[in-house]
Amino acid sequence: MRCLEIKRQMEDDDIATVNELLDAAARADGRRPLSDHLYLDLVNGGHNGFAGLLASEPGHDHPVAYAQVSRGNDSYAFELVVHPHHRYEMATIGPELIDSAIEVIASDGGGNVNWWVYEPTSMHRQLAGDAGMRVGRTLHQMRRPLPTGIAVTAATRDFVPGIDDDSWLSVNNRAFAGHGEQGGWTLETFCQRQGEEWFDPAGFRVHDVDGQMAAFCWTKVHPATETEPEVGEIYVIAVDPDFHGRGLGKQLTLAGLEHLSDMGISTALLYVDADNTAAVSMYERLGFSVSATNAAFVNEVAPSNQFVLESSGNR
Repeated sequence: MRCLEIKRQMEDDDIATVNELLDAAARADGRRPLSDHLYLDLVNGGHNGFAGLLASEPGHDHPVAYAQVSRGNDSYAFELVVHPHHRYEMATIGPELIDSAIEVIASDGGGNVNWWVYEPTSMHRQLAGDAGMRVGRTLHQMRRPLPTGIAVTAATRDFVPGIDDDSWLSVNNRAFAGHGEQGGWTLETFCQRQGEEWFDPAGFRVHDVDGQMAAFCWTKVHPATETEPEVGEIYVIAVDPDFHGRGLGKQLTLAGLEHLSDMGISTALLYVDADNTAAVSMYERLGFSVSATNAAFVNEVAPSNQFVLESSGNR
């Protein structure tokens, strides 16, 4: 019989156990599961609105699955990882973890939940439908070879940690106002990203206009795996709304790609909302093509009676 532990805070041993599962999934899939936001929440022990759901079975010295709920700016993100040796059990493991995650969210007061799935299959769609979820956002992963052969005409400089932080927060939060994941960042969130091993200020290209940060392109290098060579990502790119209409989005993308190429990287990737036709078209003109598609299955979770009673008792 499967055992499911729900942890609202992760200790070092818990994080190590989950990392073993994530490593096994990465070896099988050629990519690391869990988005950056969820992974940072995990390794920092879990913030308010966090829940780690760890499934185990007797006779197995590894967890069979892990699911995580992390509260974002205005919604909950949920992701599910099943050990490669147990994916034949997805039809039973999936509903158990999805239902438990929804119960956690309901007990915390409910709200919008997004279950992100890489290249969803008919099984994922069935599980989502059974849980009352529907497809919300669709995200394309686009790739192109490097170098581009296209000249960069906008001057850029390295990001300077500790000096540019506040300016970057202002540009990012203005550019992504209302965005559920990239908008509303705090200095704490930003500093966590800067503390990651992959962070490189030289790969964080900044364009200034009259001494003011007007646009940036933040790149990230994914190390080579058993199935894929080193790949460079256009991690976040934005233009301050005050400087729209100058072609800076294209130029900063090219600056980021040039930096990655100069590092000897031969393939670049980025993610873009499928319904952002203007951005998709721009990236296609720069030589990108769709290589994979992710989907967010969404639902609005009502608060549970337990939450209502506890809330009423605290007034």
